[in-house]
Amino acid sequence: MAKNLDKCRHCRREGEKLYLKGEKCFTDKCPVERRAYAPGQHGQKSGARMSDYGKQLREKQKMRHTYGLLERQFRNTYHDAARAKGVTGERLLQLLESRLDNITYRMGFGASRGEARQVVRHNAILVNGKRVNIPSYRLRPGDVIEVAPKSKDQLRIKAAAEAAGSRGFPEWLEVDSKGLKGTFKAMPARADLSSTINEHLVIELYSK
Repeated sequence: MAKNLDKCRHCRREGEKLYLKGEKCFTDKCPVERRAYAPGQHGQKSGARMSDYGKQLREKQKMRHTYGLLERQFRNTYHDAARAKGVTGERLLQLLESRLDNITYRMGFGASRGEARQVVRHNAILVNGKRVNIPSYRLRPGDVIEVAPKSKDQLRIKAAAEAAGSRGFPEWLEVDSKGLKGTFKAMPARADLSSTINEHLVIELYSK
């Protein structure tokens, strides 16, 4: 599986925090704070005007890296959104947000989406009382997510939950940080999600 372990380069390339490194992203050690320019030899000189295709591609890459998906996974998610009822861009974001690894991160059971994906794969998450270890598993409103009893003493999960609890949770989730349990109340509305994401550019790219 293709991987790029230097996640901070993704953030610097997009010029904003994608929150790929957990708590480091909330400190002054974040490279985006210290080096607010693109990585590479010519990063500080990059300022050329970008084509429409370039803008669409960059937005797609930003979304893909944010949610930690490979190209094929992301494209398949787009096709699912295009076939669903409603606005394709909003449905795409909802499908990405309803992934088990993302909800595990949003509920604070992992410091980053990457760590949340590990937590899921290591059989540490229950959905409606049943163990699920598939990061791409799609949740439905009303599903209850919790850390498995044997995993509740893991220091990384407890630390992530405490940090997330201090920052607060989205309105569409109900979370008990101390009990390491939560409910996926409803699909998020577009207004509930990041305003820095321009999903319309991604739809334009894949619609060609």
